[in-house]
Amino acid sequence: MMKKAENIIVGISIGDLNGIGSEVVLKTFEDTRMLELCTPVIFANVKLLSFVKKGFQSTSLLHGIDKLDQIVVGKINVLNLWREGVDLKLGENDPKAGEYAIKSFVAATKALKEGLVDVLVTAPINKYNVQSDEFKFPGHTDYLDQELEGNALMLMVQDNLRVGLLTDHIPLNEVASHLTEELIRKKIETVKLSLIQDFSINKPKIAVLGLNPHCGDGGVIGTEDDLIIKPALKKLFDKGTLVFGPFAADGFFGSNQYEKYDAVIATYHDQGLIPFKTLSFGNGVNYTAGLNKIRTSPDHGTAYDIAGKGIADYNSFKEAVYLALDIYNSRNQYAEISQKPLKTKEK
Repeated sequence: MMKKAENIIVGISIGDLNGIGSEVVLKTFEDTRMLELCTPVIFANVKLLSFVKKGFQSTSLLHGIDKLDQIVVGKINVLNLWREGVDLKLGENDPKAGEYAIKSFVAATKALKEGLVDVLVTAPINKYNVQSDEFKFPGHTDYLDQELEGNALMLMVQDNLRVGLLTDHIPLNEVASHLTEELIRKKIETVKLSLIQDFSINKPKIAVLGLNPHCGDGGVIGTEDDLIIKPALKKLFDKGTLVFGPFAADGFFGSNQYEKYDAVIATYHDQGLIPFKTLSFGNGVNYTAGLNKIRTSPDHGTAYDIAGKGIADYNSFKEAVYLALDIYNSRNQYAEISQKPLKTKEK
């Protein structure tokens, strides 16, 4: 049976304590109508968040708990992961803040794996101060890819604009060497399945951007588009996947071509993220597609420059919560539809 809306448990990792994470989380749930849509559980410390909320006069009412079986529906639950006081250095890059960010994230991921929370929404971390002997990952996505089932793919979402990546956090000079027909096939199949089960699109149309300027101009400006990308797309198309391209990236978004497709796959990080954030900054969501569990996050970072000033825009975090709930419901509906028991004739 599907859960009632307010019974959907949203686990929230607090992110970098010296950034705007705590602020955008608390601002999101100041509107009590949010508690009719879900029940949040923030993995942090209730005394710390009570102190933080005074800094921008938040009206959020926090409910501290020590175990996840103490969650109260209709409350902003804060799971006390630590008891010691934390010396906040708002706006500063502090390795200590990184330790608490990862402590929160790892605990929230564990709860997600065990089904104690239904979805995970992560506040921003600093990829540099979270590195340690225990955590050697470029960011959230790589850790989730290790801990959860499936193949993680970063999909940026804002309404009907969805941008995925063939390669993500790797140096630009390594992109071409990473592109293979197998990688392209796997990423496109991941996006296709996500569009079907997570966004309820029955026959998704997917566009793929070329690697080189003008898709290589017939080999004059590089051969990867002709020798790797085009053959991979043709094989997928011939097998029934509605995938198109490669398209020259320079005019694809400016000419509104993206509106014809359910998702666009860029070959590397900035090729996809620059146009996405230009079109949707402040409203976009980073969704980790391809996994057996649901994780979203806002499309911005720690924003040290405005931390502690009470002026952070929380809209992207709120949209991340909305998207996590929508995908949760869509997956449940997809699972119900997919279960088609054969009726046996009575003898």
